[in-house]
Amino acid sequence: MRMDWTALPDVVRKEVADRVGDAHAIPATTGDHAEIAATVTGTHGTVFVKAAYSDFGVRSLRYELRVSEALSRSHSPAVEWYFDAAGWLVVGFEHCDGPHADLSPGSPDLKLLEEALAMLGATPVPDVPLFSPKARLGFEHPAMDGDTLVHTDLGPANLIVTPRGLRIVDWAMATKAAAWVELATLTPWLISAGHTPQQAEQWLARQPAWHTAAPKVLNYFATKNAEKWAAKSAVATASWVHDLAGWTSLWSMFRSQPGGPRG
Repeated sequence: MRMDWTALPDVVRKEVADRVGDAHAIPATTGDHAEIAATVTGTHGTVFVKAAYSDFGVRSLRYELRVSEALSRSHSPAVEWYFDAAGWLVVGFEHCDGPHADLSPGSPDLKLLEEALAMLGATPVPDVPLFSPKARLGFEHPAMDGDTLVHTDLGPANLIVTPRGLRIVDWAMATKAAAWVELATLTPWLISAGHTPQQAEQWLARQPAWHTAAPKVLNYFATKNAEKWAAKSAVATASWVHDLAGWTSLWSMFRSQPGGPRG
């Protein structure tokens, strides 16, 4: 559950101030892994700060920290600093200034995403422990295994268009998997942005990794992912869970129709 910046203990806020100067914090409007997430501007510059104190929050943030430190690609924000104090883990990330990506049909941001996907598809996993496909997604298939770094959550909230290009944030769910898994997890987000399932797959087919998954494997992925989100939506009240259940269901139905897509 997100908390206000003022909930941080004085000793923690002082540690932040020692790094950024007298600071003003603007809370983030998305995400829920860390108790605190805010853009912090001080006399020494601007950083994006995440802070956690719950067991889950600290584990998740420390995981994201390890992955982010191991990445040296231009599409991921750098870790500026981090510290532990008063039971809190606090991380200062490079601030990414710009709007969230527009993934709607015909958007110029799709070209930026395509370039980022090419980079990710060629990125071997860093030398840190990562989620397996089953641990991340809740289901498995031998074809999902691989040696590629997969972000697994390339929704618009995690894609920021900056003057230096597209930046991918929030690596808390990074996974070691086959490259096509990234594209499969992206499909519902393309549908959410206005693509039909057919349009989404036509765009994804521009990526070489898409063709490394057999049609029956994509069918399996779409079905299992839709079943997972349907089960979650049956017991959840959050609107985003129900949205994902709807988008994944559309893709699953498209792939299961008679004479459906062949890859």
